[in-house]
Amino acid sequence: MTKYDVAVVGAGIVGLAVAREIRHRRPGASIVVIERENDVAMHQTGHNSGVIHGGIYYEPGSLKARLCVEGAALMYEYAQANGIAHERCGKLIVAVRHEQLSRLDELERRGIANGVVGLRRVGGEEIRDIEPNAAGVAGLHAPNTGIIDYGEVSRTIHRELRNEHVDFLFDAQVREIEQGADCRLRVGDATVTADRTIVCAGLWSDRLARRSGAPESPRIVPFRGVYLRMKPSAQPIVHGMVYPVPDPGLPFLGVHVTKHVHGDVMLGPTAMLVPSRDGYLFRTMRPRDVWDTVTWPGTWNVARRYWRTGLTEIRLATSKKAYVRAAAQYVPSLTRSSIDDSFHSGVRAQAVDRNGTLVDDFAISEVGGVSHLRNAPSPAATSAFALARELVDRIEHT
Repeated sequence: MTKYDVAVVGAGIVGLAVAREIRHRRPGASIVVIERENDVAMHQTGHNSGVIHGGIYYEPGSLKARLCVEGAALMYEYAQANGIAHERCGKLIVAVRHEQLSRLDELERRGIANGVVGLRRVGGEEIRDIEPNAAGVAGLHAPNTGIIDYGEVSRTIHRELRNEHVDFLFDAQVREIEQGADCRLRVGDATVTADRTIVCAGLWSDRLARRSGAPESPRIVPFRGVYLRMKPSAQPIVHGMVYPVPDPGLPFLGVHVTKHVHGDVMLGPTAMLVPSRDGYLFRTMRPRDVWDTVTWPGTWNVARRYWRTGLTEIRLATSKKAYVRAAAQYVPSLTRSSIDDSFHSGVRAQAVDRNGTLVDDFAISEVGGVSHLRNAPSPAATSAFALARELVDRIEHT
């Protein structure tokens, strides 16, 4: 049995940022980070789009709205201080039909209320000035939106924490957390004891929460997103990022065209329900994950509510031609020959409540001496340093 002041479960970017925040506040504290995989950033952190989001989409007053704007500033600051490659290449959200303008109005309202840096409305001609290959009737330009490699950020934080005497346990799956005078974490045949525990377990966060006595709802339902890689070209298809106007009823942003910090341009992602929480390949199936998904009433309520969207996602997942056609609505020069045969995939840990609501905000619950981050998909990576402050503030005030 090993005793620590604080245990952090999960070595994705949020868990690492939490450990860093604790170390800065409590230089003498004993801290351990426990990770089920053999390295940092193995799941959502290492499989996302690499976008530093501006904070446009989120309901004013929500955790996502506040922590995304704050977190983006902190992420740029950290990247600059540590020599991590990044670029403020900007993003355009393009309305291609007049009936989408009311949605664009709402996004503009939210962005202004959230304090998104430099956000402004542009007309059709100015869309082409910013992105020559894009087309639409109107758009929102967010010049402060950027790109970065969150895996590299995570590896940098990991090195920093190791130098500051934070312990790491890899290949160590936490199976249960018991609470008494302190927290006892069952890790295989061993036990780690801590005064306080913060769980940032991403795709497996709901299971640990339930085992700690937290409510069953929300449940994690995995959605796989696939990005197609575009062929290199003499003239870049985009200078930054071009997004469609999203469906306001869904937390997904639609198929978009995104420049990556290492030079690739990707098209995607899809958002398709999959039978495993690490389903980076569609054929991967985990019986336990399937059981958790199909026995949750919220899954069936989502299916009934969004079956048309589900059919669209199946079509995109099975037809590259349909995939390209979706993005060609606002980048007309895209064709099937624009993409190569490689792809990049990730799995979004989307929380769904019992009634079938796709939880849109970060969700945090406290049970005794344990805090659980129950819903942390995008923009959690952007928000990581600000979200860490929020989580640590909560344990310090309880």
